[in-house]
Amino acid sequence: MTEGENILHLEALGPLAIRGEARIGRLLLAHGAGAGQDADFMQRLRRALAERGVQTLAFEFAYMQRMREEGRRRPPPRVDRLTEEFAAWRDAVQRREPGPLWLGGKSMGGRVASLLAARDDADGLALCGYPFHPPRKPESLRLEHWPSLNCPTLVVQGTRDPFGTREQVAGYALPACAELHWLEDGDHDWKPRRASGRDQAALIEEGATAIAAAMAPRAVGHR
Repeated sequence: MTEGENILHLEALGPLAIRGEARIGRLLLAHGAGAGQDADFMQRLRRALAERGVQTLAFEFAYMQRMREEGRRRPPPRVDRLTEEFAAWRDAVQRREPGPLWLGGKSMGGRVASLLAARDDADGLALCGYPFHPPRKPESLRLEHWPSLNCPTLVVQGTRDPFGTREQVAGYALPACAELHWLEDGDHDWKPRRASGRDQAALIEEGATAIAAAMAPRAVGHR
């Protein structure tokens, strides 16, 4: 999907882009609703994680692969169908190389990862820009399944994210396994305002550091 990655083609699923060595661990990573793994954010994040010893295994849901082939936008299918797709990717990766595997993703991809972990459990979750609610609809929370989460769960979120700001999320009852890392002044793509004195690259680096740190204590067999 981008230079520096090893691409495996998994039968009936599609290409899997593997970047980095699993010195700390492996992260099966899904994309957001409107942009695939070639999005600048996803590429930067995968590079930053690889530099910190996290091997990323990046895939695209079938609707995104089809969108790329047809050259036109299409909406994602129902979230339960995406959850089954994520499960198929997880199972294929584990058949190829058994061992600890964190699940994660950007926005919608993170939500689907959390739904799968709530259903089947997981070694851990890394959720980047979690969509706690749709923009401007804070009453429509997407947390019904969170009480079923039992694995280490890290949410890396911009403080200005319209899908869940720091002030909004502070009022949520999250499970004890969930940890929040706030990126100061970041939006949904971790972009801060110029007046903050920081840039998106710095926040992506910070987010990757937080993910690697969360995975490190559980990196048995990957050091």
